[in-house]
Amino acid sequence: MHSELTFLYVEDDSYSREVMKILLHEILGYATLTIFDDSANFEARLDGLTYVPDIIFLDIHVDPLTGFEMLKIIRQHPRIKNARVIALTASVMATEVDDLRSAGFDGLVAKPLNQSEFPSMVERIARGEIIWDELWD
Repeated sequence: MHSELTFLYVEDDSYSREVMKILLHEILGYATLTIFDDSANFEARLDGLTYVPDIIFLDIHVDPLTGFEMLKIIRQHPRIKNARVIALTASVMATEVDDLRSAGFDGLVAKPLNQSEFPSMVERIARGEIIWDELWD
C-alpha cells in the first residue's frame, strides 16, 4: 500500500522539505513525492505532474501564492480537485484553524512536524479521516 500513495508538498523552507522527504521516502517507504520549493506558476506545475497526488501538503505562508490561494486552484483543477489537501503551518491559533477549516482544507498538521506522530497521521489521512493535528481533534 505504501508505494501506491502519491504526494505533493509545497514548502519554501529547505529544512522542512528535507524532513518531509526523509519521513515519507525513507521512514514510511512511499515512492512518489514531488516537492515544489515555492508556489510560482502553481497551476502550470500541477498540469505538469505525471500523476494525480493522493495527498497534498501545503505550507500556508509561501510565496507568491499562499496556501489558501493554492487550495482554490486545486479545488478547481479538473484532474487534482479530489486530492486530500492538508495545511502545514506553525500558525495554529484557534482563529487560524477556523480559517483553514472554512477554506476547505482536509486537515492541518502543525509545524514543526511531530516525527513520532506523523506516520499515523499520514495513515489516517490516507483512510479519509480529516486530521486537525492532535491539538484540534
